[in-house]
Amino acid sequence: MIRSSAVNLAVGYVLFGIIALVAFAAPLWYAWQVSIEEGRAEILQEDSQRQAEVFRRDGVQGLVHFIDERVGLQIAGERILLLADPQGHALAGNLPEWPRGIPQQSGTYTVAVELGGRPSRAMLVRTMLPGNYSLLVGRDLSFYAPVERRFWYGLAAAVAIISVVGVIGAILIRRELLARIQGIRQTVSAIMQGELSHRLRTHSGGDELDTLSQTINRMLEQIELLVHGISNVSNSIAHDLRTPLAELRSRLEELLLTRPSTQEIFSELEEAVADVDRVIGIFNALLRLAEIDTGMRRSGFIQVDLAEVAAEAVDFYVPAAELKGIALSFHGAGPVQIAGDPLLLAQAIGNLIDNALKYAPANGRVEVAALRRDDGAAELVISDNGPGIPETDKPRAAQRFFRGDASRGTPGVGLGLSIVDAVARLHGGFLDLADNHPGLRARMAIESGRIPPVAVAGPQPPATGGALAPRPAGGPARAL
Repeated sequence: MIRSSAVNLAVGYVLFGIIALVAFAAPLWYAWQVSIEEGRAEILQEDSQRQAEVFRRDGVQGLVHFIDERVGLQIAGERILLLADPQGHALAGNLPEWPRGIPQQSGTYTVAVELGGRPSRAMLVRTMLPGNYSLLVGRDLSFYAPVERRFWYGLAAAVAIISVVGVIGAILIRRELLARIQGIRQTVSAIMQGELSHRLRTHSGGDELDTLSQTINRMLEQIELLVHGISNVSNSIAHDLRTPLAELRSRLEELLLTRPSTQEIFSELEEAVADVDRVIGIFNALLRLAEIDTGMRRSGFIQVDLAEVAAEAVDFYVPAAELKGIALSFHGAGPVQIAGDPLLLAQAIGNLIDNALKYAPANGRVEVAALRRDDGAAELVISDNGPGIPETDKPRAAQRFFRGDASRGTPGVGLGLSIVDAVARLHGGFLDLADNHPGLRARMAIESGRIPPVAVAGPQPPATGGALAPRPAGGPARAL
């Protein structure tokens, strides 16, 4: 119970309420004391002045008679009155003798007196009258004790009410929290057992726990998506690796059994090397995607001219386009500077161009354009007049190892657009696939940002140097 967060929170609120109550009561009590003290002194001084006026008007006997009447009419202990002669003997009043501890001069004093046979403290006003007569007018301080006790009783009752309400609130809050936490525990337990479809229940109130549950549900959806994605990728890898490995084993086994001529052996070995290269290409692409997903390549961002990278990629693929009779062209409106990784950008552009050349018909066209949008973002657009991608396949086209029906008979394993999408997201952008009527229009938008100073320290590599030059025709972009 003590370790409960709800109880600790309720106790904290109770303590805060008590502190706030005391902070409110302290100045109120101080104001009460000051007001009562000043008011009491002012009333006693006015009464003393009134009796001094009677003494000056009617003399000693007149004041004695006045005091005796006052003592006879008032409630016992309501007012302290005493008239003493110059020797300090009592002449009239309700005190048997002159109290000790009162200075000789006029003033207001608080001293101990005996009233009705009981000790008490009183506030007394001493007034010196003509002829060295002394007049005491006072009030028993215990007269306001019941009011003060009621104040403290009220304060104690308020503290008790706050404490009781806090304890009840703690029990109710704890019960509600435990019910919600129990639901979370059951859902998490089910997920730990492999039932990834479970979600936390939410209420219509939209409180903090609902917000947390919605956030956890979104996280669970993402985890479920990632788990299914990993499972699908694993199945796709197993499927796509099985074919080249089976072909490689079949070729090698046939060589062992038939013992062909040297020329046939070298021909089969060349095919085996091609199968091994295909497997290596798949693993290289997966490693590249993993590296991009971690964001490690951001540390190597430099200022890159996207238009120049695209133009060099087009120049690289022109011979391949001419072999198929496809018109490959580039359109640019000047430099398009962005912060990025030139090697990854060249790879992404190469994949898009290679896909366009792969599916464009003979005597078709592929157009590449690099431009700057009105919002400042850079945009690379590659369009062709091929068969395009069906609407149902576009949302999944960038998934790893996804291959539509139209690409079943073409080389590749379905990682090209995955790499393009990953590169675009690494650069703060996105990949969008749309119809070109006919054909496909692939648009890669990239945010135009500035790199931190540390990223450009030292000599910088050229914008596209090494990105395309070492790659032979039919290299990674074609293989993926």
